[in-house]
Amino acid sequence: MCNSRSEVTVKTSVEPRKAPKQARSKETVDTILEATARVLARRGYTGTNTNAVAEVAGVSVGSIYQYFPNKDALIAAVHRRHALQMRAIIVRVLSGSKARTTLRAAVDALVGALLRAHLVEPELHRVLEMEFPLIEAGKITGEPGRQNIFNAVEALIEEHCREIRRPNPKLAAYIVLEIVESLVHKAVLHPPEHFTLPEIEEAVSEAIIGYLTLP
Repeated sequence: MCNSRSEVTVKTSVEPRKAPKQARSKETVDTILEATARVLARRGYTGTNTNAVAEVAGVSVGSIYQYFPNKDALIAAVHRRHALQMRAIIVRVLSGSKARTTLRAAVDALVGALLRAHLVEPELHRVLEMEFPLIEAGKITGEPGRQNIFNAVEALIEEHCREIRRPNPKLAAYIVLEIVESLVHKAVLHPPEHFTLPEIEEAVSEAIIGYLTLP
């Protein structure tokens, strides 16, 4: 019984207290989340607190607690917003006409989209991925919009099926997305000293082309 109660507490502690309904309250929450992102990027996870966020946002601490029960719930909301921003960039690029021409153009578009998405507010991204303990503990899961990305990658693979030697489009989409995300994520969070991002971008594209086309 005690374990179950503890699990429920952990699960609900990162949920917002309530969702804004009116335009003015939505604007207030957006201001709070933007301020949280700025404080996180500048001060890191341990240096972030609701007092600092309230000061940057120009609101009272009570206004923050009206919508978010604690610091982690506030940062979790920033994480969800950041993930949605990244996914929107990727979906927009993959649905564009450039990704529909050749297989190489499609792969280049995918790699470039993920790279640009990871470069959105890179300091914030670094803090969220490397310092937020709930992410490290696996308690923030199910990134918003990921299924849309997977569907877009699978659609591109199916459109270029004549050039691809992988019989299972879903498996190929999974492998491609995991490879690209892992390499791009590493390159942005831990930039290598001897290679530029354009060089890495080209190399990742070539690796994906090799996986898709070589027997």
